Amino acid sequence: MEYRFVSVDLQHDFCLPGGKAYRERSCVGFLTGVLFPFLKTQEICIHEIISDYRPPRLGDRGDFCHPGSWGYQSIVPPDLVASQWIKCMNSPTWTRYNIGEPDLRPGLPHSDPVSFESWVIKNIGNSDHVIPVLIGLTVDCCVLCTAQEFNFRGFRPLILREGVDHQTGKPEDRDKILETPMPNWAETIGWEELKPKLIG
Repeated sequence: MEYRFVSVDLQHDFCLPGGKAYRERSCVGFLTGVLFPFLKTQEICIHEIISDYRPPRLGDRGDFCHPGSWGYQSIVPPDLVASQWIKCMNSPTWTRYNIGEPDLRPGLPHSDPVSFESWVIKNIGNSDHVIPVLIGLTVDCCVLCTAQEFNFRGFRPLILREGVDHQTGKPEDRDKILETPMPNWAETIGWEELKPKLIG
């Protein structure tokens, strides 16, 4: 089995001071200081899911991550990014017209599971041969939704414990989600257990 890293919402608005939805979270330091440098040495890429959270978004009042803005930018080094999917709600299956286009008016969110599945098959691979490793924000929301979508497609994703955080930023809240309900859709793995599996 091959391991494929998938990041979720690692954008400035969530990850860096000054971001519209910033909160201090330990995973950001781990990702930038440990994981990303390691992946570079092993020539392992990341498949990135980011968000276009401009209004209108029925059912969600947040207003973050405007394409073309500083807050929309990702903390994942560009040379690590192998592919990118843009979503507009918590689940990655939700998209919109003009998604990611800074100079065009965005449409209302709509579900497009077929296009998301096509992206997964093209870039992540087949569930018979691939284990997605999920990192990013947040484990109680968008990472959870992403784990569900991979699970529904036959994958058995892993959540890298040090690579995710809760909306609150508290490790104990993260661990509660990883204890339940996350095991319904994904297993949790620690860095010291995963690292040897990635060394080729």
